[in-house]
Amino acid sequence: MEHLIFGAGRDKEATAAPYGVRGRRHRPEAGAGYARGLPGVANIGYIQVVRHCNHFCGFCSNPTTPYTHDFASMATLVDDFVARDYFGVILTGGEPTLHPELPRIAAYAAGKGLHVRVITNGHRLADRSFARALADAGVALAHVSIYSVHPKVEAQLRGMDGTLPRALEALDAAHEAGIELNVNCVINRLNADHLDDNIRYLIRHHPQVRHFVWNNLDPSMGRAQVNQEQFTPRLADFELSLHRAMRLLHRSGRTFRVEKVPLCYMTDFAWASTETRKIVKAEERIVHFLDDKQTVRQTEWGHRYAEACGVCSLRSICGGLFDRGDGYDPEELAPVFIDRDAIVAAIVSDDADPSEGEVRSLEQWRARQQVPQPSRSGPVPGDGLVAVGRVTDRGRRLYEAKQRSEATKAERLGVAQELPEADE
Repeated sequence: MEHLIFGAGRDKEATAAPYGVRGRRHRPEAGAGYARGLPGVANIGYIQVVRHCNHFCGFCSNPTTPYTHDFASMATLVDDFVARDYFGVILTGGEPTLHPELPRIAAYAAGKGLHVRVITNGHRLADRSFARALADAGVALAHVSIYSVHPKVEAQLRGMDGTLPRALEALDAAHEAGIELNVNCVINRLNADHLDDNIRYLIRHHPQVRHFVWNNLDPSMGRAQVNQEQFTPRLADFELSLHRAMRLLHRSGRTFRVEKVPLCYMTDFAWASTETRKIVKAEERIVHFLDDKQTVRQTEWGHRYAEACGVCSLRSICGGLFDRGDGYDPEELAPVFIDRDAIVAAIVSDDADPSEGEVRSLEQWRARQQVPQPSRSGPVPGDGLVAVGRVTDRGRRLYEAKQRSEATKAERLGVAQELPEADE
């Protein structure tokens, strides 16, 4: 199957109320627009190197499939990113450290000049010899996923005990190996009330982590789609704890990004929205999915909006509500009235961001708004149709065996298994 689908510095804390600002005129604190020091995430492509995992998260949006990669099929995708002049590549999954050729493909990508990152649950990365092997191969940055520093909550989210100590050990092992660290966190119903607890603990016990990424739960795919009632939060559930967490990081001089959260729920830190940064800088993201979706190129970042969003001063730079799975309520959205251009200026003046977006100044951005922009969705002339992995007899047998074992886990944990791809 071959197809292509297109679809801040250490400023003092903002003094505005962390919540209840929607629908009121509010001016964010001057200078709070940008935290320097971390390379940006734009123009970085994603390759799912595997789709199986050694954990069993009830909200996983990318569960096991029969597709598999070998080195050659992954190298082809790396070459595609090089040809597109991408800054880097993120090797993800599933759990990418389960692929036996992860160090080799990382070395290949690094040798091609890409900044190489890995997203991992940390289970194998906690092995210091493995961490060193990845560092020697050219992995520059590891995103270690930690959802809760409350052990029982983390175990419930991961579907197994003992995952938190292992992930924390991975932070130390990677740091000792010279790998830069980010902590990734999926916002969900079980951790929504204590995102700030996570930050307090990690700043205190793992100060080497300088950047954090939150992704609000995508309820549209995999097990997340069929377990919405258990895991999908209300926006109001995490509004206060997310604000407290961002404020703690900002005070400490650390950096962060937030994805799939509307700007009316992060007004004081709107410059940290992944979607807003990509909208402003007219950037794209390509993900090579190891499933029937294959390659997805995202160039448009707006999602779902409420009628009230029409009068919001940030409407043109807000990604809205990411809700392809109908798991959220648009009635939770409300307009805000703050200086949009101050947010834009903070983003485009970010000279620490390595991406070369089409917009590099406030004046250029303003001029661009005056000219209707054609949609870049759809096939791009000259693009090759590169297959992402393949389905083999062996891969299908392994997939079927994994499905059987995961059915037992799902029953024990009280969660539903994902629908077969054809039924989604």
